[in-house]
Amino acid sequence: MSAVRQPLLKRGRFLLSRLFRRITFFSGRVAPARAVFWGYLSYVVIGWALLSLPIAQAVPQIAPIDNLFIAASAMSTTGLVTISIADNYSLFGQLVILALIQICGVGFMTFGSFIILSRRPDLPPARTEVTRAVFSLPGSFNVFRFIKGVVLFTLVIESIGTLLLWWAFTAAGSPRPLYNAFFHSISAFCTAGFSTFNDSFSSFSGNFWINGIIAALSYLGAIGFIVFIDYWRRFRRETTQVTLTSRIILGATVWMTIIGTILLFLGEPTITALSPVDRLLAAFFQCMTAMTTVGFNTIDLGALSKASVLILTVLMIIGASPSGTGGGVKSTSFTAILGVVRSALRGERQASFSGKVIPFERIWQAIANTTLYLLLLTVGVYLLDLTETASFDKIFFEAASAIGTVGLSMGITSSLSDLGKFIVVILMIGGRIGPLTVGMALFVRKEEEPADNDLAV
Repeated sequence: MSAVRQPLLKRGRFLLSRLFRRITFFSGRVAPARAVFWGYLSYVVIGWALLSLPIAQAVPQIAPIDNLFIAASAMSTTGLVTISIADNYSLFGQLVILALIQICGVGFMTFGSFIILSRRPDLPPARTEVTRAVFSLPGSFNVFRFIKGVVLFTLVIESIGTLLLWWAFTAAGSPRPLYNAFFHSISAFCTAGFSTFNDSFSSFSGNFWINGIIAALSYLGAIGFIVFIDYWRRFRRETTQVTLTSRIILGATVWMTIIGTILLFLGEPTITALSPVDRLLAAFFQCMTAMTTVGFNTIDLGALSKASVLILTVLMIIGASPSGTGGGVKSTSFTAILGVVRSALRGERQASFSGKVIPFERIWQAIANTTLYLLLLTVGVYLLDLTETASFDKIFFEAASAIGTVGLSMGITSSLSDLGKFIVVILMIGGRIGPLTVGMALFVRKEEEPADNDLAV
């Protein structure tokens, strides 16, 4: 390493250490929603600074707006890119991107809390509150055990995913199979959609094993940690039944997968020339990648029919599940609103799911979250339509992908204007933090924040 870079890296480590301490101190003195808001925003700034270093870049100069865009996309686990990360960033730069994906994918305070818990039996009250806000935890969950379970579950699944992908990439003749397996295991589990392949997974569109492993990792990340901790507690007989949240998440995931796959299989003309098995695999993978918000693709999205684009857009807007690594309105919010509609049509005064009444405050949050989400999406589409020359359907798809932290694109991301890139950055950050959390961070005092119960939204 050159003599010039050594003091630069030491100075950088010192500044980052001070910044992390200030973030931790600050997060304990503000309301949880504000701590979440400023915590994620600080990671965008840190990532932007690191990606702007010469050591992070494989080309002479990357525009500041592109570094900001990539940092925001990695923090939000979106996967939209204005430039190729494989061609423009060095190994150090790619590892910075991967670190942002990993840390923010499982909650920006999770690993720090895990270290604290390894040294003491409990967490400071402020960290406990922020963790509940980040993961939308039901009130019955023990935060301390939940954090330990999240970290261990993440490490185990990503390690297994790396080994399986290493085997699959080696068998497929992919270059650098171990590194690509490590990178894509984290990217898939955190539903980030970043890839070291410039064509995403189009080269592996007919490879059952690679498609299957990526899908499994994406589902495990998107379903959410609540479900796995919940069923683990049930397996150990610590509770007699799983929570309503887990039942809603699993039901919504299964039905959205089935319906989306069938519609794409029957209605998308660009895959009709494939064999029935490959056609089903392509339809399933694209449905999976939209609803889990992982953002990989095996087919050309720019060539899709408008009907298929609509299906994928709806799946992106609904999104993954609370406490998971994906984005979107969340399946629990969507099903809560469906429960209200069903009860209204039946003339009932209370919304229910599986025979259990949905608490009013959760319905209230679901409606508020969905309304703010759609409002931000509308504003984003409007502004992008003013600044960009692409067709409206491509702009709408891009905005829905950004706020849903999906990462799918119909090919316009790299051609966005600087102002358009900044608008998409705002959408990605807003989508990752959550419109309701953003609103609470800006307008709600700490003592006014709603209490938790057994349903996460």
